[in-house]
This record gives sequence, C-alpha cells and structure tokens, in this order.
Amino acid sequence: MFRINRENLRNSHEGPWLLLDIIMLGLLLLNLLFLLFDGLYNTAFIRDSLSAWSPAFVNFYDPIHKNFILVDLVFITIFLTEFFVRWIVAIKTEEYLRWYFFPFLRWYDLVGCIPLGGTRIFRFLRIFSILYRLHKNQIIDLNDTGIYRFFSFYYDVFVEELSDRIVVKVLTDAQQDIAAGSPLIDDITQNVLAPRRPVISSWMSNIVNHLGQSINDSKHGDVIRRHVKESVGKAVRENAQVSTLSYVPVVGRTIENTLESAVTDIVTASVVNLLTDLEARDIEEFVSSGLKDFTPEEQNLDKEFLLVVNECIEAIKGHVSQQRWKSQLIEKQQQKKAAKMKPVVDDSDVKQP
Repeated sequence: MFRINRENLRNSHEGPWLLLDIIMLGLLLLNLLFLLFDGLYNTAFIRDSLSAWSPAFVNFYDPIHKNFILVDLVFITIFLTEFFVRWIVAIKTEEYLRWYFFPFLRWYDLVGCIPLGGTRIFRFLRIFSILYRLHKNQIIDLNDTGIYRFFSFYYDVFVEELSDRIVVKVLTDAQQDIAAGSPLIDDITQNVLAPRRPVISSWMSNIVNHLGQSINDSKHGDVIRRHVKESVGKAVRENAQVSTLSYVPVVGRTIENTLESAVTDIVTASVVNLLTDLEARDIEEFVSSGLKDFTPEEQNLDKEFLLVVNECIEAIKGHVSQQRWKSQLIEKQQQKKAAKMKPVVDDSDVKQP
C-alpha cells in the first residue's frame, strides 16, 4: 500500500486539498457502494431475500429506493460544489492557459454528475483523478503499489501486442505491394530524388570540389599524386613512341624522364582543375542528359533493390514480433527461483568463541 510523504506534503502546502481529496474519496466510495446496492436491490431476487431476512430493513429502504434520485442529487450537489471550487482556484492560480480549459480536461467529473445509469460510471474515474493528483505532487507513490505494477505490466503487454500486430500487418501489406510489382523505384526516382536533384547536385559538387582541394594539398594529396605519378609513368614507359626516345644517344633517357614528369604534372593538374571547377549545374546537366539512357533493368538493379527492401522489412518484422514482455516475465520468474534456491546460513550451529 502507498504511504503519504509528509515532507512533500508540507513543502507543497497541499494539506487542505489533501483533506478535501480524502473526504471526496470517501464520499465517492460511499456513493458507488450506494449505487451498487440500489442496483442490486432493484432485482427481484435480492429484494425477496431481504424481505425474508429482514422485513423491517425493506420497509425502511423501500421509500429510499423509490426516491433514489433525490438521494443521489445530494451527492451530485456535493460533487458539483467541489468541482466549481477547484475551477475557481484553477482560474486564480492560472493553472491552465485558458480559464475554460478546466471543464474540458475534467469532463468526466461533469458527465459523472448526470443522474443517469450510463453516466454514473464516470464517477469511478474521479478516484483515479484524485490518486493521480496526489501522485503528481509526490505526496504518494503509486509505483510502490502491487496494484499499480499489476495493471502497468498488463497494460504494457496489451499495448505491445496490439502495436506489434499493427506494425507487422502494415509491413506485410507493404511487402505484398512490392511483390505485386509496385513501381517502387520509379516512385523513389520521380517523387523523392527528382524534386531534390538540385540539392543532391550541390552536395555532390561540394564533395568533388573538396576532393580536388585535398589532392592539391601538399600533405593530404600526396597519396593520390603518388598514385597518379606511378600510373602515368607506367603508361608513358609502355608507350611505343615514347620508348623510342631511349635510343637517342646521351639525352634519350633524360628526355624520357622529363616527359614522364611533365605528363604526370599535367594530368594531376588537370584532375585537380576538373574537380575544383565542377559546379552543381554541371553535375545536374550531366545527370539529366548523360544518364537519361541509363536503365537499371539492364543490370537487374531494380530486382536486387526490391530484394534488399524485402529483406530489410523481414528483419524489422522479426524484431518487432519479439515479445519483450514475455522475456521480462521469464527473467522475473528466474530471479524468484534463484532467490528461493539461495542457501540460508544457519547460525545456530556456529560455535561461539
């Protein structure tokens, strides 16, 4: 059972309201028991049983039962008085952004005051409202109660099972649409990528420019330049026309090395200039004109893409379908079994020094 935190109660200055909540809680329980008894009294079995057991009680209660609506109006008057008092206080303390928010947020209090059989059940919600208000002010802690843990656990189970089934159903429908030949790639290309092509082109341009600047950098571009030098040098040496320069007496080898070095510098500078000077409009023009004849179907990219999407959805479904609440319940049961199997040390056999 929950305990009242006296320190938080003093600090919150909620003493009078706590007393009012306790009084209202008692009246609510009394009213609900009264409604339950009067409903049972309305049945022939209960009335005949009471007549056989205590005719005097039936004679006493029968006028109350016939005028039950008047008795219920006494409780309704008390509940409405408490409601309007809290409303006035909420307006003065500016508890809500608008003065008329209070009755909308406490609608169950007003509906429960309607003296009809179907609306009286909402009075039961006032009990939860009072308990929640005390819990919110940290005067009581509902987390320590077994009832709260019980309902909290099964509420989480219900929400998890319901949400998992909905998510799995949605993902399964998506898989069926994809398997039925849904033009997913065309939709992605036309509705997702095409409107963002300027942004994508600008992003690619920045990457390419940064790559060119990195190659031109004396420190970071050394690896690329060395690779270009080796590749160009190999190509120059394997070239038949250039290789004939080595036959020139005395200066042939020097001319070949100078030509290799010059070509390497020219190629490196050309690559750097190409990358650093490439703008977003150039990339966008290249994508729109140069790739218009590119068909992913020829390389079965669309099929592979759909397979990847389908496998990803299957992985998500497998993760969602895991019943985490069952794992938590099994873990708790194992902890209880381990606690029961834990040996108890008997100090009676220990010899006293």
